[in-house]
Amino acid sequence: MNTAKFAVLGLALAVTACAGKRVDDESLRVMENGDRVPSNEGPVRAAAHAYEIDAQAAADARAATLADALATCAPAICDAITRGEVALGMNRTQVLAATGTLETAWQIRESGNATVFVPARVDDPPSDRVADLALVQLRDNRVSAYSYREAQGVRLVSSPADATTEGRADALADMLIREGDDYAARGDLDAALNRYDRASVLRPNDAMLDYRIATVLDKALRPVEALIRYQLFLHRLDLERIEAVGEAYANIAAAQIAARERIIVLERNR
Repeated sequence: MNTAKFAVLGLALAVTACAGKRVDDESLRVMENGDRVPSNEGPVRAAAHAYEIDAQAAADARAATLADALATCAPAICDAITRGEVALGMNRTQVLAATGTLETAWQIRESGNATVFVPARVDDPPSDRVADLALVQLRDNRVSAYSYREAQGVRLVSSPADATTEGRADALADMLIREGDDYAARGDLDAALNRYDRASVLRPNDAMLDYRIATVLDKALRPVEALIRYQLFLHRLDLERIEAVGEAYANIAAAQIAARERIIVLERNR
C-alpha cells in the first residue's frame, strides 16, 4: 500500500515539474495580435550591396585586362579581341580579354612552357562569340590550339585554316559524317541519312559522302534515290588521281567497284 502511495506521489511531482517549466526560446514564441515580424530588410540590403561591390570589382578587373591586352597586340589579334573571339597567337591576357573572363573562370594548368586553360565549371563554361570553349592551349605564352564544344562534338582549331568559315564548315561536316557512320553501324538508317544529308550541304563535292548516302538509301530499300547517288558518286570521282596515287585511295577504288555493281543490280530490278 505504501508503495502505491509513493508511486502516485512521484507521478504528481513529475507532472507539477513539467507544468512549471518555462520555455525561453524566443524562436518558439507564439505570435499574438499586434506583434510585428522582425524585418530582414537590413540583411537583404547588405547582401545586395556586397554583390554590387563584387560585380563592380570584377568589371574593373575585366576592363583592366582588356586595356592591357590591347596595349601591345598585333592588328589581327586586336581585331579578334574586339570581336570577342579567341585566336591563334594570343597571349594569356588576350585570351581573358577575348572571352571577357577572369582567371577564376578557368582551371589553369602549367607545365614547363605549356599552359592549358579548361573551364572551371562545366555547366557554365567561358565562351567567345563563336561558341563555348572546351580548352585553350598555349605554348610559350601563345595560343597554339583551342577547342569549341558544339552540338556535334568538340571542334579543334590548331591552324589558321581551321578558324575560317570554310574550316568551320569542314570540321562540322566531319563531325556529322562520323555521327552518321555511327548511326549506320547501329542500323538507324534514318538518323544516318539525316547526318549525311546535313554534311552534304557543307561539303557538296565529296564523292565518298555521296557513296555513304547511296549505301544507306540502298539498305533502306529506296532504289531510285540510291541509283542516282551511286551514279553521282561515280561521276565525281577523279579516276586519274586514284590510279596515280594507288593504294592510298584503295578504299575509293573499292567503293567505285561496289557502286558499279549496285547500279547494275538496281537498273536490272527497275
